[in-house]
Amino acid sequence: MTYIEGVILPVPIANKDEYIELAKKMAEAFKKYGATKVVEGWGSDLPDGEVTSFPMAVALKEGETVVMAMNYWPSKDARDKGMEAAMGDPIFNGDAMPFDGKRMIFGGFDMILEA
Repeated sequence: MTYIEGVILPVPIANKDEYIELAKKMAEAFKKYGATKVVEGWGSDLPDGEVTSFPMAVALKEGETVVMAMNYWPSKDARDKGMEAAMGDPIFNGDAMPFDGKRMIFGGFDMILEA
């Protein structure tokens, strides 16, 4: 059963090009280690909420937007093994990330619908 890893993170708008280049490299690594699809979205319509919202979830600061990424894997086991392998890839041991990783939120999901 397809397994989805979802990530939301704050990225400075000024770092958009740098983030896109990093995302391309990370997607290549994830696919190398078994991901079947990698999707990234740059926040463009992120309303403030009263109780919760994407901006609130990542403690969005002035000059930032939210990026949402989803990695598709054949199964949770494939994701676990693939992520472990990917974390050892040189792409993840290089320069500083162009975002604040402390405010990144991620988790895994069993797919229940694909239409």
